[in-house]
Amino acid sequence: MAPTLRKKWPVYLIEAWALGTFMLMASFVVILIEHPAFPVRGAVPSPLLRRALIGFAMGLTAISLIYSRWGKLSGAHLNPAVTIAQWRLNRIALPDALAYIVAQFVGGVLAIALLHHLIPYFMTHPTVNHVATVPGETGVWIALAFEFGMSFLMLSMVLALSNSRRLAPYTGYFVGVLVAVYITVEAPYSGMSINPARTVSSAMSAGVWTALWIYFVGPIAGMSLAGWLYRRQYRRRYGECRSMAMHLSGQRNGCQTYEVLWWAEDGPGKHLIEHPSNES
Repeated sequence: MAPTLRKKWPVYLIEAWALGTFMLMASFVVILIEHPAFPVRGAVPSPLLRRALIGFAMGLTAISLIYSRWGKLSGAHLNPAVTIAQWRLNRIALPDALAYIVAQFVGGVLAIALLHHLIPYFMTHPTVNHVATVPGETGVWIALAFEFGMSFLMLSMVLALSNSRRLAPYTGYFVGVLVAVYITVEAPYSGMSINPARTVSSAMSAGVWTALWIYFVGPIAGMSLAGWLYRRQYRRRYGECRSMAMHLSGQRNGCQTYEVLWWAEDGPGKHLIEHPSNES
């Protein structure tokens, strides 16, 4: 694993930067819209409309990260549940997956911790609370169900679109739209996480560990099931490839589908992109 880390450490840092940036933006947006020191909360009395504003901003943030030059290098997972699902699909090698996950947690935790020390007045206010995700009044099991369902739908969409010749280039935009919808509609039930590292990042500084397990079980189970079902459908339709595409692992396994390989023969940072053989 040591040679892998030495060769690919820049792409691991990108994952840390990506989730850290997402958490910074989430904090700034929530402070601006929800903190009583700013006029937005008073001017927009509807919680639904305020969540829509937050969702719009975070959807744009997700799109910007996914299509940024750095985001394209790492694949912009930003989420341990995504990385685990991709590993189970053989789209990322185990050493890379472990490094991704560590980087995601570290990047998110450091971002919120930095703001906690720089602007504690804003971060600790009850309307912000380090943008922590906790179950709503409907309870833990409803929150778990939503976390599972949102995660399942998100990765199902990503796999379907990213393996489509026509729609693959627009996958990130669909992700951003879904993030915005989730925040607007679902946040009162679970806080809208679908990301273990995102939840832990806030919990570390806020000291809020309420039902932390659901933010691991729901996203990981939902995305893993989505990946398993998609691979099963793909094999039935196109044959016995081990997976749909490879990312970082350096293996193709005979599949002629959309892929991005970080460590190519022509050097680090070079992309090998093959259009998918299937139309969807």
